Amino acid sequence: MSMRTFPDRVRHAVLFEAFGLAIFVPVAAALFNQPVGHMGVVGVVSATIATLWNFVYNLGFDHAMLRLVGHTRKSLKARVVHVLLFEGGLLAILIPPIAWYLGITVWQALMMDMAIVGFYVVYTFAYNLAYDRVFPVPQAAQPA
Repeated sequence: MSMRTFPDRVRHAVLFEAFGLAIFVPVAAALFNQPVGHMGVVGVVSATIATLWNFVYNLGFDHAMLRLVGHTRKSLKARVVHVLLFEGGLLAILIPPIAWYLGITVWQALMMDMAIVGFYVVYTFAYNLAYDRVFPVPQAAQPA
């Protein structure tokens, strides 16, 4: 079984963000009646914060699991808790600065963020499906 190489993973991540922002910024500007530049700032800053939060959160979650249960294997229940805490933390981090920057209420920023999450769920699925077709994982060499 083969895995993707490090350069392929970098290409995957960079293209994911580039295409995502290219779609998100103009659509969100029109949908939320905000200037394109403002939504560009929201998109880039949010993606950067989400990436940093992902790193810090996963490191902390794994350390907590190791301390509490002695391992980092995640059951289905642990995965549900993991994703809910991750998204809740990201909301808590992003909502106040988005509301401030765009001059909207915290409630409006929350509703905006929920729409953005919905977009990225669909986008992530479609992007990964397309990426796997355009850049398939090379097959491992079979022993003779």
